[in-house]
Amino acid sequence: MDFKLLKDLQSIHAPAGDESKMKDFLIDYVGKNKKKWKIKPELIHGEDFQDCLILKFGNPRTAIFAHMDSIGFTVRYGNELVKLGGPRISTGTKLVGEDSKGTIETELLSNDDTKKISYVLNREIDRGTNLTFKPNWREDDDFIQNCYMDNRLGIWNALKVAETLEDGVIIFSCWEETGGGSVGYLGKYIYEKWGVRQALISDITWVTEGIPHGKGVAISMRDSGIPRKSYVRKIIDIATKNMIQFQLEVEDAGGSDGNGLQKSSYPFDWCFVGAPEDNVHTPNERVHKGDINEMVNLYKVLMKEL
Repeated sequence: MDFKLLKDLQSIHAPAGDESKMKDFLIDYVGKNKKKWKIKPELIHGEDFQDCLILKFGNPRTAIFAHMDSIGFTVRYGNELVKLGGPRISTGTKLVGEDSKGTIETELLSNDDTKKISYVLNREIDRGTNLTFKPNWREDDDFIQNCYMDNRLGIWNALKVAETLEDGVIIFSCWEETGGGSVGYLGKYIYEKWGVRQALISDITWVTEGIPHGKGVAISMRDSGIPRKSYVRKIIDIATKNMIQFQLEVEDAGGSDGNGLQKSSYPFDWCFVGAPEDNVHTPNERVHKGDINEMVNLYKVLMKEL
């Protein structure tokens, strides 16, 4: 597989609440590439959707949700930082961003005594500026490693599925890393507009004692949200029939855009389906290429058969 697009996605500054650059990139990418796709999608966006983006293909039955935002940090007062989402804290971590004075490259400093985090720079950064991990792409025969595999890999997966998708909806959402906020109105729109009530969450999960690298894409039977078992069983049956390598995940914590759908007032079925990573929420997130391949393969068959 060619991962240039994934590398490009990981270089885009789009922390939670600041996703407009990612939306603009995706609109431009779809515009340039849709002529090569099996179906040219309708693009839906604008003020009613804030910084979210919907791609509608044919007569949709199922939606793919992929969140555009990343974790990061926001400049407070002086040189203090506050976390945006749940990044892991490590002194010396390189951070990048931009404010009214220009581009920024700095390092994170953690004070174990005060529990405060700050940046090291020879000038003060505008308060309210968001900083993100500096990309550092590493690739070998088996693994890809960089910041923001979560969820730039989920976006990349959705775009790969889009190349051959005939009927379906792809939704690029906002604010997932900070608890959601866009999925409710996005779900309302696709349910009321096209009757879509099935969803797949294209996101990245964690390597655990039960979900190792190289054993296939993870199908989550539950985390902090509880998807309907009959729907998850359909997904497992389709994966088995199509000889997709997969793992069954069972956790009691963690969440995704699926939680937002479950808490909405619409009768959505949803399931989190994604490759596992280690070094979670650090600049060194790592995913096995074989698991990526199985993720794409499973999404393609699910969008046909669900």
